[in-house]
Amino acid sequence: MKLFRYLNILAVCLLCSCGNLQELQLAGVKGFTVNQISTAGIDGDLLLTIRNPNRMAFTVFPSEFGITYSGVDLGKAKLTKKVRIRRNTEETYTFNVKSDFQNINLSDVMKILQGSSFKSELGVKGELKAGRFLYRRKVPVDFKEKISLR
Repeated sequence: MKLFRYLNILAVCLLCSCGNLQELQLAGVKGFTVNQISTAGIDGDLLLTIRNPNRMAFTVFPSEFGITYSGVDLGKAKLTKKVRIRRNTEETYTFNVKSDFQNINLSDVMKILQGSSFKSELGVKGELKAGRFLYRRKVPVDFKEKISLR
C-alpha cells in the first residue's frame, strides 16, 4: 500500500515538472555522409542541428525516416543508436542511419552513384522520437536540401 502511494506521488511530481517544456526544434541539416553504399543498401551519417531550449536533456530513440536522393526513393532509413540531446543548446548531432534497397531498381542505384559527386537534393521525412523518463514527444522532420554525398 505504501509503495502505491509513493508511486502516485512520484507520478504527480513528474507530470507537474513537465508543464513548461518546449518542443525540440530542427534548426537545419549540415550534411549526409555515406559510410557504405552497395546494391544491398546504404549506411550513412545524417548531421542534424537540433535546438533544445529546455533545462533538461533528452534522448532521441531509434526512429524511422523516408529518404529520397536526387528524386530516387531510397526507402525507409532507421536510426541505429540512441542520441543524447544536451540541455539549453543548439548543436549538430550525428545520427547513423541504415536503409536497405528493397524497393529500388539497380538503375536507380547507378543513378545515385553517378550523381554522387554533384550536389543533388536530399529529402528526409519522418519523426524523431525524443523523451526522458515517462515524457515522450515526436518531433516532425521534413526537409529537402541540396548536398553532395561524401
